Amino acid sequence: MSSVNFNQKVAGVTGSTGAIGYAIASQLAAQQYKVVLLTRDPVKSKSAVESIISNTGNQSVSFSLVDLSRHASIKELASSWEGPLHVLVNNAAITPPQRLETPEGIELQFATNVLGYFWMMERFSDILSRSGPSRIVNVASYWAGGLDLEDLEYTRRPYHNHDSYRQAKQANRMLTPVFSKMLDPSGITVNSCHPGDVNSSLSNSLGFGGNQSPAEGAKTPVWLASSPDLNNITGRYFEDCRETICRFGNGQVRARQLYEICLSYG
Repeated sequence: MSSVNFNQKVAGVTGSTGAIGYAIASQLAAQQYKVVLLTRDPVKSKSAVESIISNTGNQSVSFSLVDLSRHASIKELASSWEGPLHVLVNNAAITPPQRLETPEGIELQFATNVLGYFWMMERFSDILSRSGPSRIVNVASYWAGGLDLEDLEYTRRPYHNHDSYRQAKQANRMLTPVFSKMLDPSGITVNSCHPGDVNSSLSNSLGFGGNQSPAEGAKTPVWLASSPDLNNITGRYFEDCRETICRFGNGQVRARQLYEICLSYG
């Protein structure tokens, strides 16, 4: 019977049945984190858990179901969470070709890719604080821009999935320093990054390919999640394991406006 490691750090990874998310979860498991896959599909999740355990030998891998487009689902996940959480990797993203809405009437890509990140940071902040020092890693993209604070759900503009995706990734990068300032006193660092250019179902749906493997694409998010060199670094944006100036980092007024808008969806 194996001994229990009470000092084992716990990492939650959203979207961890997708190419990059699975690689992030796998690499953290290989570093002996206790990894919880935060996913929607129980069949895919069970298969991913079994695969990661088989490949890494780490038995401390499990999954919890959550729909990141639904605030109620995230609240339920947070309220039922048992034990610590040292690392939260917000990675899940979708990019449907047509404009769709959640049952609450929120445009689906905005709900998942922006509000999902926002609600996870908001609802898990107390758990992360109690577990501190802890980290939040927001997987964003260098392909970001076009955010319209007056039309975040594409009710006025024509919906194109690539435009909505770029807007969402800008929002992820803008909200990162806002949360970093709010959560810094709680011992939580918050950083965002561009993963590698991976040929995945998501990138294909945006009309791109990719020249890196999922393992290569996961390198920067995993480094942000685990490297001791990042212990006191917060509110920054990274590419290829290097800090990069974020062209959205100086818009503090707009970022705060975006935060307030997201808060109104509570």
